[in-house]
Amino acid sequence: MIFDLDTLSPNRRYHLMTQGILPRPIAWVLSRNEDRSLNLAPFSFFNAICSDPPLVMLSIGHKADGEIKDSRRNILSERDFVIHIPSRQHAEAVNASAATLKYGESELEGLDLQLTDFPGCDVPRIADAGIALHCIKHDVHLLGPAQQAIVYAEIRQYFVDDRLLREEDGRHYIDAEGLDPLARLGGAQFAGITEPFALKRPA
Repeated sequence: MIFDLDTLSPNRRYHLMTQGILPRPIAWVLSRNEDRSLNLAPFSFFNAICSDPPLVMLSIGHKADGEIKDSRRNILSERDFVIHIPSRQHAEAVNASAATLKYGESELEGLDLQLTDFPGCDVPRIADAGIALHCIKHDVHLLGPAQQAIVYAEIRQYFVDDRLLREEDGRHYIDAEGLDPLARLGGAQFAGITEPFALKRPA
């Protein structure tokens, strides 16, 4: 079956895209609200796009009532924020943190998550997250009639749990199986890593 996207509503396009473009990494974004409280939200329109400068991309839209999402509001205010790569153990908390709350209400309330200082960053990090990226806004592009914000985030510091690292030939390698990253599928489905494997690079 071939779908003509010109004939579909934006909502149906979104549903179809998220059913087939998978698995998607999840950016679990911790940012500060204007009153210094913390906001936590997951985004699966996310990926690495450049290493010089070190940039990742986040696509952030609006709440159902048309207001911009709190993470977007905080990021646009030029403040530090932290992107975590959640593990499968965080699945319930990631899902719960997607709830729509009023600005200033923290998703952290009611979640069994411990925070720890992230030296050099104004925002803490989730203590048991294996990877945390201290980021600042690099640029923002607004796309389409809905003014979807494509946020280019510059990584200032890259935290990796020492237990996930090994060094070989001058390079650091991260244990993907140990990290057990959580991935987003379609609808309410998520996935983890079950059996990673390696291939030789082509000549």
